[in-house]
Amino acid sequence: MTGTLARVDPRPIGMFDSGFGGLTVARAVIDLLPGENLVYVGDTGRYPYGSKPLAEVRDHAREITSWLVAEHDVKLVIVACNTASAAALGELQADVDVPVVGVIEPGASSLVSATRTGRIGVIGTVGTVGSGAYQEAVAAVDATVELTCAACPGFVEFVERGDTTSDQVHVLAERLLAPLVDAKIDALLLGCTHYPFLARTISDVLGPDVVLVSSADETAFSVRAMLDASGSSRVAPLSGAPRGATHRWFSSGDVDWFRELGRRLLGPEIDTVEPVTWPASGGGDV
Repeated sequence: MTGTLARVDPRPIGMFDSGFGGLTVARAVIDLLPGENLVYVGDTGRYPYGSKPLAEVRDHAREITSWLVAEHDVKLVIVACNTASAAALGELQADVDVPVVGVIEPGASSLVSATRTGRIGVIGTVGTVGSGAYQEAVAAVDATVELTCAACPGFVEFVERGDTTSDQVHVLAERLLAPLVDAKIDALLLGCTHYPFLARTISDVLGPDVVLVSSADETAFSVRAMLDASGSSRVAPLSGAPRGATHRWFSSGDVDWFRELGRRLLGPEIDTVEPVTWPASGGGDV
């Protein structure tokens, strides 16, 4: 079942990623929907997802989604990870009785809208690019565009270390983005939620004429449209200013590291970080 939303629903929005990349989606959701409660899981104990077999990523995604629904009664789940969206979105939508939103389709639609020349690019993890999910999503929007995809191994690890502007990451970006420069693209989708943290470096390599499209922002817009259409936002449209929202943060790895780096990447909304472990990893619930 894909799930439906009740009207004016106070339950939180659930969200997960392999680590810190999904914080770009969380930032966009907090800014766009300030009245919504949020439960975020950073699966840092098992990151990165991009180099793992898709079947393994699918198992992780199903485990976290089930936990969000069972333990936190979320009204909607955002798969804030391109690799997990590519590996598991359809199965997750069939598994749980709440809507499950991925980051691939919203980004692909916005990417096609952004191009002037019809030459566009997508960068992502090895798993995302190899899955063909973006190739299919872009073709479903406009099969006439010329799409160049490039896997960018190493980008996630730089972001997870908090290194987004060093000479080392710039040299890596020059090498990995060379096919996109050669293809003369004019719009690029950052097809991993970690990559907006590298936007300055990526833009320096590609030049100012290439529009960078963030799947994080587009996903937040899609969630808002879904909530507006169903009337199921936490705050009714005529109720005045949003009430204070609650944001809960969970990490399956080092919670102190998650809090420190997360606050630098997202902001002061990350205060207390709670631990979570998974049965398959030898632990239990929170």
